Amino acid sequence: MDMIRALWAYRGFILGSVKREFQTKYRNSLLGAAWNIINPLSMIVVYTLIFSQLMKTRLPGVDSTYAFSIYLCTGILTWGLFAEITTRATGMFLEHANLLKKLSFPRLCLPVTVVSNAVLNFGIVFGLFTLFLLLSGNFPGWAFLALIPLLLLLVLFAIGIGITLGVLNVFFRDVGQFFGIFLSFWFWFTPIVYPISILPDQVKFLMNFNPMARLMAAFQSVLMTGQWPNWYSLWPVVVLAVFLCVFGLRLFRQRSGEMVDEL
Repeated sequence: MDMIRALWAYRGFILGSVKREFQTKYRNSLLGAAWNIINPLSMIVVYTLIFSQLMKTRLPGVDSTYAFSIYLCTGILTWGLFAEITTRATGMFLEHANLLKKLSFPRLCLPVTVVSNAVLNFGIVFGLFTLFLLLSGNFPGWAFLALIPLLLLLVLFAIGIGITLGVLNVFFRDVGQFFGIFLSFWFWFTPIVYPISILPDQVKFLMNFNPMARLMAAFQSVLMTGQWPNWYSLWPVVVLAVFLCVFGLRLFRQRSGEMVDEL
């Protein structure tokens, strides 16, 4: 409760940081924030034209012209949110070292700012994707509401990893470098650009130990078939996400004083 009160007291600092980072991203750009719309829109158009119209790619068991394009966008957009939070959070204490040494403020403002920026960027991109689903006649209906708890779980899991690695990265700088490599392997070990049905049985079994594969399957279930996800299959992800958040916060509170000295 003390942490929540502290974050609420510094809400102006958090909102200012989010606004400043958003503006800085497109400073000296003629189109400015319009790039936030142009980039994802171009991605959706490219995937749709190449995979749906030129390559005529189809997903097994799904009879839809835009099925593979939706499959790709679903995975890449949600993975992008996960990757942005974890990557930014891993380096957030090093990135704001001068701020941490000169100002006194709740250090948890930094992960909250990271999550807020990532969610803002994702919201713009996913809004366009939702518009594409509506215009193409592939909107999933009421199952779309399942995305709210799924996104909350994804953010919780990502920030749990990010805070833990962010603290460790202050003392062991190799952590950030290693995680960048690990994230690339993790992406390809997750069914995002390929359907899980094409994998051998031995590899399918290993997917049970990949929490992101379970989350991706839930997102794909909603956006591809309009079905509610298998909530029971997500309980390992919930347990892992809560554990990482509790562990990361405890590690942060124990080492916060040492972190400033190390920085």
